[in-house]
Amino acid sequence: MVRIALLIAASAVLGGCSLLPAGSDRSGAPRSTQSASMPVSGTARQCLAQLDRTGSRYIPLPDRTLGQGCTNFNTVRLSELRGDRASFALANLGPVTCPTANAFAGWARYGVDRAARQILGSPLLRIETMGSYACRNVARSDRRSAHSRAEAIDVAAFVLADGRTVSVLDDWNAGTAEEREFLRVVRGSACKRFGTVLSPDYNADHRDHFHLEVGNGAFCR
Repeated sequence: MVRIALLIAASAVLGGCSLLPAGSDRSGAPRSTQSASMPVSGTARQCLAQLDRTGSRYIPLPDRTLGQGCTNFNTVRLSELRGDRASFALANLGPVTCPTANAFAGWARYGVDRAARQILGSPLLRIETMGSYACRNVARSDRRSAHSRAEAIDVAAFVLADGRTVSVLDDWNAGTAEEREFLRVVRGSACKRFGTVLSPDYNADHRDHFHLEVGNGAFCR
């Protein structure tokens, strides 16, 4: 009996060597992808794999039907995006669909971070947003906004590594020549990746942010 007890104890100790914290690989480093226990469709898996390749850090979220025509399907919560040379943070961003996250990650790296270094002489440190998901209509209409499906992001400002902040509200018209050029370049870059892009040139409702929306449209103003 003593021998059997010793064998059981040894087996438990050895078995414990293979146990890893949830969400970690064998190096102990946290993973940015979904838990293996979360069921996802093939399309969603492909999208998340693409998001992994961007170097973004994120947490997949469960699908939710929130009532009144509002949903969170195939959504993630982004916490960090990757530039050419370093990562940068995000502020105030809620759930976004995986395709929205992929479009945003590509725009942030190739459209924003590169423009910041080339035009303003400093890499990007953080993107300030006004949020993403919101269960609401398009302003002054009875049509549900893309925000109600977590398919849109409102971007307010860009914080640079040298401490400067370039905001849509303050610098679209009143900033330096370089800041105005930067904001127009990043808007143009967004138009190549999103179906709808709205800026201060569209109307007064967008005087303080860029509205970035995925979809099959091609509206940029």
